[in-house]
Amino acid sequence: MSSEAQLNLFGQLETSAPVESLPAYSFESIPTSSSVPIPAGTYSDLTQLASHCQVCHRCELGNTRINAVVGRGSETAPILIVGEGPGQNEDEQGLPFVGRSGQLLEKILAAVKLSIDRDVYICNVVRCRPPENRVPLPAEVAACKPYLLEQIRLVDPKIILLTGATAVKAITGKKDGITKIRGTWIEWEGRWCMPIFHPAYLLRNPAPDVGKPKWLMWQDIQAIRAKLDELSI
Repeated sequence: MSSEAQLNLFGQLETSAPVESLPAYSFESIPTSSSVPIPAGTYSDLTQLASHCQVCHRCELGNTRINAVVGRGSETAPILIVGEGPGQNEDEQGLPFVGRSGQLLEKILAAVKLSIDRDVYICNVVRCRPPENRVPLPAEVAACKPYLLEQIRLVDPKIILLTGATAVKAITGKKDGITKIRGTWIEWEGRWCMPIFHPAYLLRNPAPDVGKPKWLMWQDIQAIRAKLDELSI
């Protein structure tokens, strides 16, 4: 029996194209299933990435969204802020941090002369709103994380701010509580990351007293401004 006949006997797939020439994945199928990889360098720009996010069904959250919430701010920002996921206002408007939390965030940034239009790009761990604003499930985070990593690559920030435990875990893998690690610098993939309180947490804890969350956030944002100035020299 010939070698070719033996291979066919055991069910080897016949193809006229060499194995190495077959595509590893289909670009068009990326938004359809979380089993399709999104390698680094997949997207040429944020507009191309956003076009996939708007039709994405890599997880079940795509079935209940109004809009995919991709990002806003400067696409060449030195600071990138990662939130947890869209809320109702964000889902309706298609933009991250546009409710009361977003207004407070803008005030905090403005206090150290940082502008979302010039200095900051904002996105989330997941791009679709979880039902009842629950914490995203691990499978949902995993399905959406490649989009986040591509956003980080394309924006290429010097500093990444992680608002809350979900963002910290998604990027660094750390499971520590946010009150324990906020305000500390973490080096990740050649970038400086700092866990900070989510603005929504500050709205629930508005007291400005020394040692309170709002006071701690003021210490953190000053440290962030100083680090940016240092890195920009």
